[in-house]
Amino acid sequence: MRSRLAIGSLALALGAAAGCSSDTEDPIPRTTQPTDLPSQPTPSQTEDGGGNGGGNAAPKAGGTIADLLEVPWGVGFLPDGDAVVTERISGRVLRVTADGTLTRLGALSGAVPEGEAGLLGVAVSPDFDSDRTLYFYLTTDSDNRVVSAELDGDALGEPTLVLDGIPRGFIHDGGRLAFGPDGYLYVTTGETGNPDLAQDPASLAGKILRITADGEPAPGNPDPGSPVWSLGHRNVQGLAWDDEGRLWASEFGDSSWDELNLIEKGGNYGWPRFEGRSGGEDFVDPQLVWPVEEASPSGLAWADGHLWMAGLRGQRLWRIDVSASGKASNPTAFFTEDYGRLRTVAAAPDGTIWVTTSNRDGRGEPTPTDDRIIVIQP
Repeated sequence: MRSRLAIGSLALALGAAAGCSSDTEDPIPRTTQPTDLPSQPTPSQTEDGGGNGGGNAAPKAGGTIADLLEVPWGVGFLPDGDAVVTERISGRVLRVTADGTLTRLGALSGAVPEGEAGLLGVAVSPDFDSDRTLYFYLTTDSDNRVVSAELDGDALGEPTLVLDGIPRGFIHDGGRLAFGPDGYLYVTTGETGNPDLAQDPASLAGKILRITADGEPAPGNPDPGSPVWSLGHRNVQGLAWDDEGRLWASEFGDSSWDELNLIEKGGNYGWPRFEGRSGGEDFVDPQLVWPVEEASPSGLAWADGHLWMAGLRGQRLWRIDVSASGKASNPTAFFTEDYGRLRTVAAAPDGTIWVTTSNRDGRGEPTPTDDRIIVIQP
């Protein structure tokens, strides 16, 4: 188990801006506005398969798998094809089958659902068949943390601390968990509405972390004593690896540009010095950006040879081409305003995509059946 860790040799230039989330109800005024932003690589606005997807057929909605959920946030698939789903506000952990059967596995009573916080991401151990272990990201009354728990049949065991001391906030708590192809656990954290933490070498906030299953810094990290894999993030909400093993992340911008980033070991992604492209050698520029009203990107998945990115404020699902050399292009929007706010995208073992709505989070307009899990045929 690990407590809050110093980040050592990853110190880079600090910014001097305050920020607000494009998906935050009560924005925090920005104290400084960058004046040196270059033109941004904005995506095409092609909607609903209108020819911008490289000749690919449009995805089809396959119906609702589950409804009447309370802000489903994390989705992780078990080896048998069932999904483990977390609810941010209730703290419940559910098993959901492909035919829509719901089973309550338990609840994490320590989760504190304030603002954007609560019970967030879930990841299934790569060795689940033998260790039966699930990993969760949750906000407590003192911090954000990662815990693990064994699943015994349909009963979730007592949680065990994996990593604590991640700063918490009313907004920008990160929360996505995913095991990479290397077998290590990747954790996204937000800067809690305090932008300077993203560049702070002594803080775990505003980072992507890479740890072992026991919470130790993973071998090969930029600083061997630190869990930090990359820094300078505002609020990463989605992680996905493509077929070449490249890591992609979707990230909330402030008032102008949301981002899709290709994550590099030790990379600095610029916040709060820059929103969108920096054009500077010390920072990694996003591959694509969106005006905040079209995205507020959350979940990200790799399926059918594309990245799929959910939009909260944008209320749409983006399909993004990725070239063999790792260049993202041709974003195409689907299902715009059909289902409201879209939170999580997960690639199911059967080749479909599961998308969760987030209309009961206080910022949407829920229907009588929200929140839902929608199945998409890519």
